[in-house]
Amino acid sequence: MTDQLLLPILNSPTITAPDAPRTHAAKLWLPKRVVFTPDALDEPFGQQILERVTAHDLEVEILKSNRLTGLRGDDARDTYRRAKSTLAVVKAPPSALRLQPTPPSADWQMNLAEGCPAHCQYCYLAGSLSGPPVVKVFANLPTLLQNTAAYEQPGRLTSFEVSCYTDVLGIEHLTGSLAECIRYFGEQEGARLRFVSKYNHVDSLLALPHQGHTRARVSLNAEPVARKLEAGTASIEARLQALRQLALPVAQGGGGYPVGVVLAPIMPIPGWQQEYRTLLDRVQAALDFPCDLTVEFISHRFTPGSKDVLLQWYPNTSLDLDEAARAVKRNKFGGLKYVYPPDEMRAMKQFFYAEWQQRFPQAPILYWT
Repeated sequence: MTDQLLLPILNSPTITAPDAPRTHAAKLWLPKRVVFTPDALDEPFGQQILERVTAHDLEVEILKSNRLTGLRGDDARDTYRRAKSTLAVVKAPPSALRLQPTPPSADWQMNLAEGCPAHCQYCYLAGSLSGPPVVKVFANLPTLLQNTAAYEQPGRLTSFEVSCYTDVLGIEHLTGSLAECIRYFGEQEGARLRFVSKYNHVDSLLALPHQGHTRARVSLNAEPVARKLEAGTASIEARLQALRQLALPVAQGGGGYPVGVVLAPIMPIPGWQQEYRTLLDRVQAALDFPCDLTVEFISHRFTPGSKDVLLQWYPNTSLDLDEAARAVKRNKFGGLKYVYPPDEMRAMKQFFYAEWQQRFPQAPILYWT
């Protein structure tokens, strides 16, 4: 198999990675504006979030009503900047109690927040959430957690994903929501928790009583993709070290979690095979001890709606969003997304399956999409 089998989609010459990979940790996200709705402060967990926010010396604005205002700017870019620097603590609406299936990642999605502090130029939330991309955290999280019991399936483990609409580690220092989830699922026999992150701040998770009921996953990509398109996140090296800490046995100072790699979004950049081989070699070096490990492979895709939003947010992006170079995939409701053509998808899938199984023969591949 040669690199010529797949068309590169990132054509900017600046995508080429330098010799030394970056090693920086993610900066703690400290929003410029923090607002609480009145009903959020009526929740005991909302009061806990308030304490965490004020401990970071952030000014808090208590809204007069439960409606968020002041998020829109003069244009789309200004609105994006305002929203991305705003944390809103709200009470999740009743619709949040009606969980939606989220295959192949998990049985159900259970959201502890919506919106993400990172600036990934391929952001999938651009096509999933409406309105300005403010980070909204749910103050009634205990109620949302208790609601999951109604969705457990007798006789089998039921999985719940909390990372569909946010990066849970990116906001954990301000919310404590992920720790709340881990402790709750640690006490459940028939349910399991799943989260994924591009951040590295895992120290507060290591001593939690998870009982092996939470799979902690880290989102990884080739060094050039992370460098060019994943602003505001931890370096790949920092994420790998976080993955190692999560997976290490408790006796060795780690968290003893079941862990996972989410390799996403996979892109056939110039020299893609060697770039991803190097990444998988780095994963192997970080996890040089027995651990409970899985992998998920997700190729890049976009919808017409997400393309429009992303080009408003990132008008100078080098991300290729050319529909003519893609195949169309439709869902049962008539919606469409643009994916790589079948030959390219087959070539990439064969490559990643072979490379993963060579390094991690005991670690299941959960899916390719």
